[in-house]
Amino acid sequence: MGHTERYTNGETNGNAIPDHVIVQGIRFEPVTQQRKAYVPSKDSKLLHPGTARVNLAPSAESPYGTTKNGWAEKHAHQTVLQQHCDFFDQDRDGVIWPSDTFIGFHRVGFGIFLSVIAAFIIHINFSYPTAIGWLPDPMFRINLKNMHRTIHGGDTRTYDNEGRYVPQKFEEIFTKYADGRDYLTFTDMVNMLKGQRNVSDPIGWGGAIFEWGATYLMLWPADGRMMKEDIRAIFDGSIFYVIAERRAKGLKATPTTQ
Repeated sequence: MGHTERYTNGETNGNAIPDHVIVQGIRFEPVTQQRKAYVPSKDSKLLHPGTARVNLAPSAESPYGTTKNGWAEKHAHQTVLQQHCDFFDQDRDGVIWPSDTFIGFHRVGFGIFLSVIAAFIIHINFSYPTAIGWLPDPMFRINLKNMHRTIHGGDTRTYDNEGRYVPQKFEEIFTKYADGRDYLTFTDMVNMLKGQRNVSDPIGWGGAIFEWGATYLMLWPADGRMMKEDIRAIFDGSIFYVIAERRAKGLKATPTTQ
């Protein structure tokens, strides 16, 4: 009793491990040492990172989520997954038409061809899972109230099966695949996609590749670095408005969410 937990990413040379030491990796399984779990710093303001947040997307750097322009307060009625899709709901009726998705992608910098492809892929795959009844929607619309049904394998698991946001899973994107850096390179992203794959799940692989490929194309970092806070703002959807506004003003589309 009274011990403070310590974490180690190595072994203890065969000695007994004290109860207050949590071993995160062993040399017999190198992958457990290469992909490090997230451990909050002692002075971290991100409390209980393993607990899913229903309407907030915090990180170690932004423990209160997106506060700019009152984002978190304005979207408190939506799950984080619904917030991610909010930009594409043009008329705020809770239904996203293929045309809405096309317009949304075009506003954030995708050309006409890529916007058509994106709308086709998204609505073909997500319309029926979000349908209100058993029959498919002939218009291929997406219902935001059922977005949690679109969760697939092979992703980071930052969204849970109810559309909530799990801070620890978000942080582990960077501890596992970026060695704790506050950005991802293209190579980091590829390694993450490989590392998160589930066996015999080609739909999940395809979904993850599409989502992260679109993320890289949208951010298109000049230095090859997708910044952590920009990625976090993609999860709650706030960055789409930032990019669209900058493009509308004729400014460089690269977001500045810091």
